[in-house]
Amino acid sequence: MREANALVSPLRVLVVDDEPLARANLCGLLGKVPDVAQVRECAGGREAIDAILAEPPDLVFLDVQMPEVDGFAVIREVGPERMPAVIFVTAHDRYAVRAFEVNALDYLLKPFHDARFRQALERARQVLGSGRDREIIQRLSALLSGHLTAVPAPPPAALPSTGYLERLVVKTDERVELVPVEQIDWCEAEGNYVVLHVGRRSPMIRETLSQVEQWLDPRRFLRIHRSTLVNVERIRHLEPGIERGHVVVLADGTRLRLSPGRKAHVEALLNQSF
Repeated sequence: MREANALVSPLRVLVVDDEPLARANLCGLLGKVPDVAQVRECAGGREAIDAILAEPPDLVFLDVQMPEVDGFAVIREVGPERMPAVIFVTAHDRYAVRAFEVNALDYLLKPFHDARFRQALERARQVLGSGRDREIIQRLSALLSGHLTAVPAPPPAALPSTGYLERLVVKTDERVELVPVEQIDWCEAEGNYVVLHVGRRSPMIRETLSQVEQWLDPRRFLRIHRSTLVNVERIRHLEPGIERGHVVVLADGTRLRLSPGRKAHVEALLNQSF
């Protein structure tokens, strides 16, 4: 078990996130805090485990979803008794946020404002300064136990009786927006995000296209390419493309590549013959 903390000042902080921009943002904010003496960063869970065990910081900003070794795995391998205080960082407000509200020291929901960051840091500073290590251990243990036994989380909006979403939640720096799926023209995979093309707007959500496809009614949204999902009602027609392929032309003139293996499915759904 780690030793009880006295007043922790200056703070030694570790930032763990697989996204370089997210790490840079947090490190930049921490660099403006007078009583933060050291800021280290890790790009993944395995690196974080080694860093924590080798030189334990006072506080860890820990991303929840990372490839191979996620935030929960970091806590599990380090162990709640040896794990420093944690402020979780997540782009998902489903199971994670519900659990964090009960068991975590604090959490930051991406994207977050500077004021919310300062609030979380101040809360961590107060807990660390009070020497409440036992409380931190108990919270991490409960969080880890809950994660191991939890049922899969629902998607980020209430499911109607059909079992498919009618709205998707889109978070920006300024607000949380509910986008009706009927307004979505098409969806495009872009790295760790999905771009929702809604008229002239292109909001992004941090999900895989496969996950978004599972949330949407397959009678309304059709996968035409590994990186493209289309609202069937927006399809105007198919036409030949280059190299004997085909493209899907939408009502607004957008042209999207059609995978050869999906052509028959699209034709059947549109009841067209080419």
